[in-house]
This record gives sequence, structure tokens and C-alpha cells, in this order.
Amino acid sequence: MEEHNRKPESKPSFSRREFVSAALGASLMSMVTPGLRGGAWAAGSDAPEKKEVKIGFIPLTDCASVVMASVMKFDEKYGIKIIPTKEASWASVRDKLVNGELDAAHVLYGLIYGVQMGVGGPKKDMANLMTLNHNGQAITLSNQMREKGAIDGASLAKLIARKEKEYTFAQTFPTGTHAMWLYYWMAANGINPMRDVKTITVPPPQMVANMRVGNMDGFCVGEPWNNRAIIDNIGFTAVTSQDIWVDHPEKILGTTADWVKNNPNTARAMVAAILDASKWIDASIANKQKTAETIAQKAFVNTDSEVIVARMLGRYQNGLGKSWDDRNHMKFFNDGLVNFPYLSDGMWFMTQHKRWGLLKSHPDYLAVARQVNRIDIYKQGAAAAGVTLPKSDMRSGKLIDGIVWDGKEPAKYADGFKIKA
Repeated sequence: MEEHNRKPESKPSFSRREFVSAALGASLMSMVTPGLRGGAWAAGSDAPEKKEVKIGFIPLTDCASVVMASVMKFDEKYGIKIIPTKEASWASVRDKLVNGELDAAHVLYGLIYGVQMGVGGPKKDMANLMTLNHNGQAITLSNQMREKGAIDGASLAKLIARKEKEYTFAQTFPTGTHAMWLYYWMAANGINPMRDVKTITVPPPQMVANMRVGNMDGFCVGEPWNNRAIIDNIGFTAVTSQDIWVDHPEKILGTTADWVKNNPNTARAMVAAILDASKWIDASIANKQKTAETIAQKAFVNTDSEVIVARMLGRYQNGLGKSWDDRNHMKFFNDGLVNFPYLSDGMWFMTQHKRWGLLKSHPDYLAVARQVNRIDIYKQGAAAAGVTLPKSDMRSGKLIDGIVWDGKEPAKYADGFKIKA
């Protein structure tokens, strides 16, 4: 650059090292979409630390945003390549996150908090980067239960009260979401899940096969396995999870605290890419149908796309002759309301872990949630993806028993249930 073209007062006082650094930063920035340059990638040093990230997932409909971020190449926009990695069980996801085999995972909200608190596995500081979906799980009962008159919570309670036999119910992980929905629903109907029934842990893709051979009388799992049980004529939907809690938190993008510390820019990039995918999925029926066809493939969920797409669109039938359009079906974005890692959501799982004896004493609920739910990383990723933020870090909801959860007085809330461990 010629000196006589500069105004004297604008001449920089760069050292050679600073000049090289600035030139490198400018070069890196030339590869970033202009709209992002004011966001997470404001300088070359903010480039993702890892270019390839292995994100574990379990074959469930709600892995869709992770899969589609990769398949549709939303990740490339943010300088990373997401490698979706199919896992066999939630225990495997936990172990691979803790030992670093996976960078992150589509994972049960409660599993991350269980590891954080040292229950349900080894204790390690964890991080929740974003919520992946709301709603879209269910509790399935076997056709044999229908023959005995148990088709909903009230009739199931009457059957169990007869004590003719010990009934067995499956969930997917001891501290996970499905265990909590199952326990909450039972307790709301007067059944103590710790004393009145037997509960076992079964990986989601194995639920239908296990019910078919009589290993359980009911299960709680994510889609498409509840709808699969209906189509295979071995069970029916007794209740959906959105009937237990409308817009409940479900899966999250989880990793370890150490991983975020070492890869903060990569964490932001993952959040931004998956937000783009979440927005795309929810944008139209056509996009949901394409998503269903994609994740139905053998590499992902490995089932018929029709089994997935019906409940993705909210077109429900319960296997007992009832059909309805559910406005509270599985949502991946919902104008960003799905994805924000609300502190109150994380706190709720700890209140239930305390309720059912998994935690022996009350933690500092809010302090733990602030540590685990990385709102700072989420906000940076959301800024890069152009996603608006809610007004508060907390939210409230009324559950099936009429009790409101708002994040206030969590110890009192946890201790206030009549039925507990």
C-alpha cells in the first residue's frame, strides 16, 4: 500500500507480528459469510478449534436436527463438519461423552444432570448447549393391559391396586426424561413407581421387540417407537408426554464442561448449525416429510418413514380407535422457544431426581443449572444464526397433576409431592 495515499493520522503503528496476525485474521474472515462477521466469528481467532465434530445420537425422531444439520450442510456455513454417530444405548452415549470419544451428543436432559450430580454413572462436570426438541414422547401399554381393562392412568391404577401380579414398565435411562415422565404420570394417578411396579431400563430401539416377547407391560420412550408399537399391533398410546407437560424439555445438545472450555468456538458453531436445521425442519410440512424420509434410513433411525412422519406432523392415533391432530406435537424450533437452555428446565430434573431418591439431599438447584446450562454459548450461537432470545432465563408450566413449576422454591417443590420415594 502506498504511503502517499494515506492520511498521516491514519497510519497504524503495527509491529511485524501484529501485521501478520491482522492479515491472517482478514484472510480467515474472507471465508466467513458477511452476515456472521459481527457475531461469534468477529476475528480470525474465533474460528472453530475443531473442524470435524462427532455428535452421538440414539435412533429416535428427535435426533433430526443433528442429522439434518449434517445432511443439509448447515454446518459448513459455520466452518465445521458434523459427523452424526449412531449409538446403541444412553449408557453408551454417557460413557463416550465422559471419556471423550464423542465431542457432543443428542442426549436425555436428565442424563446430563445425573452425570453432573454423580448419579446414574460417573460424576463429571457437564454442559447443556441447547434444547433440541419439545414434546413428542409417549407411554405405551401392551395390548394385554387393554384386555385387563387398563387403557389410561386411572384404569391402570385400579389394575395395579388389585395386586394380582407385579407389572413391569420400561424407561430408557434411570435419570433420563422417559423415567421422569413415566414416574410423574404414574404418581399423578396414585401409583408409586418405586413400590407398586417394577421398572427396568431398555434402549429405545429395543422397546418394541421387548414388548412383543412380553418383557414389559408398558414403556415410556420417544418416537417413532410408540407409533411403531401401534402399527405392529402390540400396544397402544395411553398418554403422550405433551399431555403430561405441554412443551416440556426433552433432548439436549450435551457435552462435557472441559470440552466447551477447550472448544468454545466449535461449541458456538454447533449451536448455530443446529439452530439453522431446527428452523428449517419446523418451517414447512414438506421439510418435515423430507426430514422423516432422511432419518428413516438405516444409518439413522432405521424404520419406515411413514411411522415417523405422522407424529412429526401431529397426526396421532392411539391404537384404540381414536385419532386427533395434536397441536403440541414434537417441535424443533418454534421461533427459538424450543432451543433456549432455560435454567428452570434443568432445575426441574434435579427436583425429580430428589423426589425419587436419586439425589439424597437438596443441591443448590439454581447454581448447578447456571453451571450446566451454557446460556453464554447459546446466546453467541443464536446471534450467529439470527435467532431471537426469550426475555427470561426461566419459564413456567402446569403439569398433568395441576401443579405449576416455575423454578421458584425448588426444594419446597421437590418435597411437596404426596407420592415420592
